Amino acid sequence: MSRIGKKPVSVPDGVTATVDGQTVTAKGPKGELSFVVNQQVMVKLEDGIVSVDPADKSKDARSQWGMSRTMIENMFTGVKDGYERKLEINGVGYRAAMQGKNVQLSLGFSHEVIYTPPEGVSIVCPKPTEIVITGHDKQVVGQVAAKIRAYRPPEPYKGKGVKYAEETVFRKEGKKK
Repeated sequence: MSRIGKKPVSVPDGVTATVDGQTVTAKGPKGELSFVVNQQVMVKLEDGIVSVDPADKSKDARSQWGMSRTMIENMFTGVKDGYERKLEINGVGYRAAMQGKNVQLSLGFSHEVIYTPPEGVSIVCPKPTEIVITGHDKQVVGQVAAKIRAYRPPEPYKGKGVKYAEETVFRKEGKKK
């Protein structure tokens, strides 16, 4: 059993947090986020510290307990510092370019792939083979990165495709004569 839920979450400087029933809201320099906590978990805010407790001893309540605490902590980090995910593009002729807020991807298809990011997420292409995704919601930033990567995931023989910057592609050996 994970005990991460026992650890209280302190509200960082520059962030205001409010708890209204089962809804936790955080406002900070990067934006505002709110999270509705499951009914099996109780949330309290006292003196700048958010504590999360399970409502009962059931297995469901205990699993929601740790997840809720982590979601609240990620929310505070997001509105204070934000989240960033970097993607790298490998392959001959594969590149990315900005078109206003949209990203135009050349990934070897017969057409250009144009991706429009959701609200609250900004995308920058510092180089034609690099994409930087930033935002205040960790889940949305990760989802956008996963969607862009899914257009052309890295293949194991030549390593061509879109990959996370910290990802290592498992390379296979080609067939022999």
